[in-house]
Order: sequence, then structure tokens, then C-alpha cells
Amino acid sequence: MYSHDSRQFSFSEYLLPFEGKLEANNRWVQLAAMVPWQGFEKQYATLFSPDRGSPAKPFRMAFGALILKERLNCSDEELVEQIRENPYLQYFLGLVEFSNEAPFEASMMVHFRKRISLEMIGEVNESLVEGLRSNDNPPSDDEPPGGNLSAVIEKPATEGSASTKNTDNKGRLILDATCTPADITYPTDSKLLNEAREKSETLVDVLHAQCPKAKIKPRTYRKVARKKWLIFSKKRQHTHAQIRKINRSLLGYLGRNLKHLDKLIDQAGLQTLNRAQYKNLLVIREVYSQQKEMFEQRTQRVDARIVSLYQPHVRPIVRGKAGAKVEFGAKLSASLDGGYFFLDQLDWNNFNESKHLISQVETYHQRRGYYPTSVHVDKIYRTKENREWCKERGIRLSGPKLGRPLKNTTQNKEQILKNKALARQDEIDRIPIEGKFGQSKRRFGLDRVMTKLAITSQCVIAMTFLVINLEKGLRLLFLCLYYLLQLRNVTLKNIVKRCTKENINLCVA
Repeated sequence: MYSHDSRQFSFSEYLLPFEGKLEANNRWVQLAAMVPWQGFEKQYATLFSPDRGSPAKPFRMAFGALILKERLNCSDEELVEQIRENPYLQYFLGLVEFSNEAPFEASMMVHFRKRISLEMIGEVNESLVEGLRSNDNPPSDDEPPGGNLSAVIEKPATEGSASTKNTDNKGRLILDATCTPADITYPTDSKLLNEAREKSETLVDVLHAQCPKAKIKPRTYRKVARKKWLIFSKKRQHTHAQIRKINRSLLGYLGRNLKHLDKLIDQAGLQTLNRAQYKNLLVIREVYSQQKEMFEQRTQRVDARIVSLYQPHVRPIVRGKAGAKVEFGAKLSASLDGGYFFLDQLDWNNFNESKHLISQVETYHQRRGYYPTSVHVDKIYRTKENREWCKERGIRLSGPKLGRPLKNTTQNKEQILKNKALARQDEIDRIPIEGKFGQSKRRFGLDRVMTKLAITSQCVIAMTFLVINLEKGLRLLFLCLYYLLQLRNVTLKNIVKRCTKENINLCVA
């Protein structure tokens, strides 16, 4: 059956379902109740002067906007439009009434990311998880069959996957590291030198315009250089000799432009350049120095190598993965504790993640009050120092033990099978953190961080961890409601069944 009203409704005839009130079961209302807004209001207020300047946006609006940005995975402009149209989003930001006007402009999102530091986001995340953990266990009277909620969510460890020698240790900690690629093109030396050459020519034009007009504009040979670059870039494949030839030419053009810039700066002064232009000048000088050193020494490595003029903080991170052996972005070390995701270390330079295992386990001890029974990591973490440190504290480090493996005999057959089963179980227990990395990159956009500054990129990465924990808290809330409804249905069925039996007995009597 198909029913359709061909009458065209006017705008005034459209009915709203709210009736002047918001639904308490809405996801944004429930998420707003999870975030500890008041606990960090004073800390955020210390960033501003108490009596000077325009009134700043409150912490709930600034921090809530960052949560919405990562939760909805949209641009800053689209986020502002959605906030303007959605009353639930305005409630989430702390507004007391609905307004058709946006509470702030899209450009304010950059200031929010600069103001809220990495440490503050980490503190909010810790406080958030602490509050969610306190709500993991439902009341004993309404406890669903099969144990409490945390037992339903988290898979219990097998006999071999946790040590029973130390009764003071509890829980399981999973550690791993990954890279969050930045939004840059794949860098090559030739492409980087050509971009630096073009930027230096722009700076020459800017500084020459500030000099007396009687001065002749320095020659940059930009037309000749561009022609050589186009001939080189249009070829599909390049030999080693062709790459060195174009790099030699570009280094020559760039070096000449830098000499012209030095002379023009002496005449016009650095004050003629704005902040962005001065930053470009510093980056171009460093790129020229690094590329010249690698060209003369015939090497592909240099300390603090710049791979992008627009994001000079980005470094190449050698990962050795099948899809991309080298990634360009921030490297981070993360931990998974009871299903909650934590950012423990973030650096733009490459680092050995095994050196942070002890600090990560100590953070777990501060958070929980006890050490974990087992720490599940990959091969790079299993150093001699880490093994000895974990052994002293009764912590079992996943993976095979050091020393010669057991011989395959009838006496050792059972023990060999147990060791294989334990190793397999350790790898299975380590899978959830890989899933969290996949969720953060595929769902929340960490596979390509779109922000340009180092401080704003760090904010985006840290906010993703917090939003993932909020998502888990929201799922736990819906699961609690599901169990409560299921328990209610079971109770009603028992009452009806009991009443039916009593009626039957009365009728028989």
C-alpha cells in the first residue's frame, strides 16, 4: 500500500516534535553528562586576564566544540553550521536557550586548539575515564545475569595469560605505537627544492618593492628554472643522474636567491616582512642547508630533516610497514587499559617506544593503585631491561621467554603445547589496541591530520583519544539500559507466569 499527500506544505505548517523541551535520552544530552566540565573551568580561566580584553568563550563551549569536531569528523565551517541548526549541540556547548545565530565563528576553532593544551586534554581524559569506571558496575539489586557490566564488556583472561603468583597485581595492560600522517604531499628532494625556490622568488619581490625604485631588481632566472623543472617533472621515471642534475640546478638557483635576500634585507630591513614571510625565510634557509649537505655527501639522511615548507615540524618516521615504509607525521605511544584508550607519548621525531614501557606501567599503577598482572606488547618492547623490571614487580611480559627453546621430546610435549597456546593467546589479547588504532584512523580521521600547526595537530590527536573513550561510555550506557529492560521483561514474565499458576490452582480447587 502506498499513501501520499500531494499537497505542498508551507514552512509555517511544519510541526516540531520538541514541544519546547529536549529529549533526555538524546545522545548529546547523555554525552554532556559524562564530561567533567566544572573541574577544569578554573584552570582554563588562568589563560586569560581577569580585567583586560574581550570576554572569552567559556571552557565548556571551547572544549565541547573540539569534541564535536572530532565526533562528527567535519570541517570547522560545517561544524559551526550544524551547531547553529541543532538545539542539542547548543545544549552540549552549555547554551541556556536555542539561537538561530552561531555562537562563534569558524576561525575561533584554531584559537580553541591553541588554548587547550595536550596536558589539559590528558587530565580531562583521566577524569572522564575515572567517572566512567565508577559507573561500570550496576547496582547489585538490578545486576543482570552473568555478572556485572565490566565482566560482560571485557573478556576474562585465560589461565595462562595472567600470572597468579602475585595477588596484588590486577588487570591487563596493552601497549603499542603508531604514526598519524600529516596532510602533506609525498616529499622528494627535487620537489622541496623547487617549492623553496618559488617561495624565495616571492620574498625577493616583496623586499625589492620596499627598496628605492632606482635599484635594479636582482635576477632570479625564474623562467629558466621553471622550464627545467617542468621538463624534469613531466617524465614518468627519473634516473639517478637526472635527479642529481636537477637538484644541482635548483640548489644553484636557491643559493643565488638567498644571497639576493641577504642584500635586500640589509637595505629594507626585516621589519618589512610579516610573520609568515619571516617564518618562510627561516625554513627556506634550513632546507637549503640540509639539501646541500645531503647532495655533497651523497646521502639521504640528515638530522631534523624538513619534508614540508608549510609544516616544518613534520618529520619522516620510518615504520617498516608493508603499505608505507616511511610515514610523515607525529609518532605516538598509546595504552589500552580496561577498554579505555590513553595517549602516553607524542613526539614529532622518531623514538624507540620500548623506552616508554616503564613509565606507561607506572602511570597504570598511579591510575589504578596496583600493577597489572600482564603487559601485552610486540617484539620491540621485549628488551632485557624491560623484562627484568617487570619480573621484579610480578608482571608477566607477553612473548616467549629468553633462552634456548625446549627440545621436542615426549617429556616436553605438553609444556611446548602450553607455551604455544600462551603465545597465541598473547597475540589475541593484543588485537584490541590495533582495533583502536583502526577506529581512530578510519572513523575519526587520524589517518590524515588536516591541521597545519604543531600545537593544533597535537590537540586534534589528543581529542581523538578522549572522543573514543566517550564513545565507549555511550555504548556502556546503552548496554546498561538494555540489561535493565531485559531484567524488567524477565520480572514481568515471572509475575504473569506466577499469577497464571495461582489462577489455575484456584480454579482446580
